[in-house]
Amino acid sequence: MTPEIHGHCSSQFENVKKVFAELYEDFPELGSSFSVYHQGELKVNLWAGVVEEGGSIPWQENTLVNVFSTGKGVAALCVQKAVDLGLIDLQKPVSYYWPEYGNSGKKDTLVAWFLNHKAGQPALKTALEDEAIYDWDFMVKTLAGEEPWWKPGTEHGYHMMTYGWLVGEVFRRACDMSINEFLQQEIAGPLGVEMAFGLSDEQIQRVSDVVVTKTMPDPGRISLFEKVMADPTSMTARSLMNPMSIMSGANSEQWRKAHLPAANLHATAGALATLYGKVACDEGVISAQAQQRCYEEQSVGEDNILFTRSRFGPGFMLQQPGSIEAEFGPGARAFGHVGSGGSMAFADPDQELGFAYTMNQMGPYVLVDPRPRRLIDAIYESIN
Repeated sequence: MTPEIHGHCSSQFENVKKVFAELYEDFPELGSSFSVYHQGELKVNLWAGVVEEGGSIPWQENTLVNVFSTGKGVAALCVQKAVDLGLIDLQKPVSYYWPEYGNSGKKDTLVAWFLNHKAGQPALKTALEDEAIYDWDFMVKTLAGEEPWWKPGTEHGYHMMTYGWLVGEVFRRACDMSINEFLQQEIAGPLGVEMAFGLSDEQIQRVSDVVVTKTMPDPGRISLFEKVMADPTSMTARSLMNPMSIMSGANSEQWRKAHLPAANLHATAGALATLYGKVACDEGVISAQAQQRCYEEQSVGEDNILFTRSRFGPGFMLQQPGSIEAEFGPGARAFGHVGSGGSMAFADPDQELGFAYTMNQMGPYVLVDPRPRRLIDAIYESIN
């Protein structure tokens, strides 16, 4: 049954509201929000459903939800802002900022390679206890001491969790603050939007649980689960399951309070669409030069982790025209990120558009989920 749809939608996008409602008929949707910032205005801001499986607490405009890797794009925007401010240089060796990192075959690793997934550390080789991911100093020390899986800079593979500690530690060394502290001071605070890597006690009261999917991808779509089961010792398996808390901890208070820039951004769709929309419209969040850097292709081809072709800029997934796995929409310069289970946020500078979809019922897809895919199609049909 379709729940009541709340929020606002400009007349230009009236059909989009209909498509958003249909997701509750065609998918096992529980609660979700969807927003579009277009040409200087938040023109779509919708939400519906409930915040827990089997529950009755309604999703609200300010309901926060874990958007997993969608947060990588927000972390990357923090990096670009820091570049604008002269705090960090992406072309310097990591060891310039983080001397302990420059050993075990990593002496020449550039900061840029942490962002574009060329660093060669998509997973840890050291077997980890479940609680290890909450010990920042232990995680960065372990990464600094390990040898990479491939020669840095020569190949690319999605750094699913390690992205957060690698980017986060070099950022902390260069800027003398965490990514979340910078996000609040320089971006979210000035914009008046709510998103965080690590929540306060008050914010935790407004968080929706996420519900793990019980379904498999449609035929022809990639199943990482099957790949992991086929080879539990692979880089992909270790990136997902070393430790197991990567897969199971997302509804815990410990996870919600932690600083995990790869995976635990909590946000609303309205906040994400506003941030990306203002970047797309060149409204001063980052410089015009930084916006151009965001969609600069830096890694492309077969991904060592995802078992598909991927294309990355400096921390952002980039447009892959014709790819059912990874196409954002028709915008050639679109950039953003998807998150585990289906969340997505991106900017399209050509249309001066920011898009965001968040939900609590996770889907089984590696990259683009069919739910935001439908919403993207409806948005561009309304524009063109």
